[in-house]
Amino acid sequence: MDVCFFGGYDSDYPRNSILRRGLRANDVFVTEAHVRRGHKFWLRYPLLVSRWLRCCRIKVEPRSLLFVPEFCQKDVFLARTIAILYSKRIVFDPLASRFETKVLDWRRKPEGSLAAWWNRAIDRLAFKASDLVLADTEAHKKYYCREFGVSPWKAEVVPVGFDDRVFTQSLAQRRKLPSQRESPFTVLFFGSFLPLHGVATAVEAALHVWKKDKTVRFKFVGSGQTFPRARKLASDLGLANVSFEGWMSQAALADKIASEADICLGIFGRTEKAARVVPHKIFQSMALSKPVITGRTPAAREFFTHGKDIYLCPAGDPESLARAILELREDEALRHGIARRGYELAWKKFTPQSLGGRLKEILAERFPASASG
Repeated sequence: MDVCFFGGYDSDYPRNSILRRGLRANDVFVTEAHVRRGHKFWLRYPLLVSRWLRCCRIKVEPRSLLFVPEFCQKDVFLARTIAILYSKRIVFDPLASRFETKVLDWRRKPEGSLAAWWNRAIDRLAFKASDLVLADTEAHKKYYCREFGVSPWKAEVVPVGFDDRVFTQSLAQRRKLPSQRESPFTVLFFGSFLPLHGVATAVEAALHVWKKDKTVRFKFVGSGQTFPRARKLASDLGLANVSFEGWMSQAALADKIASEADICLGIFGRTEKAARVVPHKIFQSMALSKPVITGRTPAAREFFTHGKDIYLCPAGDPESLARAILELREDEALRHGIARRGYELAWKKFTPQSLGGRLKEILAERFPASASG
């Protein structure tokens, strides 16, 4: 089986990086017809054709599959042209729809606007032009089927997982250094501060925790759309137990999680999208043997069990989040039990090799000619 990753995607983005590595780890020949993100279509399309032809020179396989990664809806249309000319099949892994992200989640355009209609149309056409659509959760799959007319038989679920080269087992075994053992109990949030993350809920929870236990500290790592509002909220509330840090490399982030975090936070937004996703950050934290608290959503319940390998609380509820943090703070056995079982689950089911194996099975079942070609 040959798979060509095709499009103007970010090759360092965890989703496609994990799947590329996972497929290769399962003996799938993977090539890349890739250009960096940001090129307009009139430049991107010729470059992609050129890269595609270069891939053909590396290994010509008439039955190979074209894999269009996350956020590359517009590149599906060029892939469809190549598919028709070269008898290919297209696998599209959107991760999120343009309409869902730009209109419903980011709220940059009104739902009834021309821009909203245009983004929905691009989604619908990209899904229609694909032979197989991947979703990261069953909840997201149902959304694609309901909102964009994707047939259930045309969609499959592959979770996002984590990069085991960065979030390693050796890091997971690390404990706080002797100089850090008496350091404050630390609750860590990290991410891109998207609306679906519900960062304000975590900031407000810090206030409730402060009133009950002044030894707990909150650290927020990253930046993004809601970062200024979150920092202002913390300032307005006069929170002495909260600190903000900017972006850091994935390696530095993994080291920080391993050495400083006692609890890691997931997502707490009340947006529709928040209920449908389980982001990388949850799997990454589990892989480093950290207990995770996140919003109780349909997507989270697909993979995890409350009180066993994760702690679930109502999304958008600061007081419930504060109670969850304080419970895990006081109940060391529960905290360590959740961390241990979450770690075992992450390394069993959500590594690149495990996800690549699952994806290979899906592709072989859906496209048997490509598997045997």
